[in-house]
Amino acid sequence: MRGKTTEDRSLLDLLDPVAEAMGYEIVRLRLMSGTRSRRLQIMAEDAHGEMNVDDCARLSRAVSEVMDAADPIDGDYLLEVSSPGIDRPLTRLKDFEAYEGLQARIELDRLADGRKRFKGELAGIDGDHVGVNLEGETETALIPFSWIVEAKLVLDDELMKRGAEQRAARIQPDNTELETPSSPHGRDANLE
Repeated sequence: MRGKTTEDRSLLDLLDPVAEAMGYEIVRLRLMSGTRSRRLQIMAEDAHGEMNVDDCARLSRAVSEVMDAADPIDGDYLLEVSSPGIDRPLTRLKDFEAYEGLQARIELDRLADGRKRFKGELAGIDGDHVGVNLEGETETALIPFSWIVEAKLVLDDELMKRGAEQRAARIQPDNTELETPSSPHGRDANLE
C-alpha cells in the first residue's frame, strides 16, 4: 500500500534507506502521470508522526541527490515531499493501531461480504488483521491487512479535535518548574 505499482515499490527500495538515515519514514510514495510531466509524491513523517516544512525541504534535498545519481525515472518529473496530512492515508499495519477509535474508509483488492469498500471505526489490530467496527454490525470485522489496497482517515469532528489537541500540545511551552539547588547533604541550599 505504500507503493501501488512495481515502479513505486522499486523507488521505495531506493529511497527508504535515505529517509530512515535522516530519521523519517516514508508513509506513501506514488509516481503519477501528469499532462506535462510525471509527479513523484512522497509522504513522510518522523518517529513522532510529524513532518514540518523544514523536514520536507531536508528530505526533498536528500531524495533529489539520490534520484539524480541513480536516475531511475525516464523523462522529467516533479518531486513533491509532504506530510501525510490530517486525513492521512493508512499504509502500514501500525497506522491502524495508532489511529484506533477514528473513522476510516478502506478499499480491498477483493470482495468481502459482497463489497470492496468499507467505512467504520478503527478497532486496532489482531496479528496481521485490521479491526473495524462497521455501522449496524455487532462484532468487529477483522480484515487481512494484505487485502487492503487503499485506506484513509475520514475527516470528521473527532479527527479535527484530535488534530487540534496534538497541535496545541506541540506549541505549548514547557511547564517544567525550576528546582531549588540542593546542598551536598540533601537539604535545600540556603539562598540568602
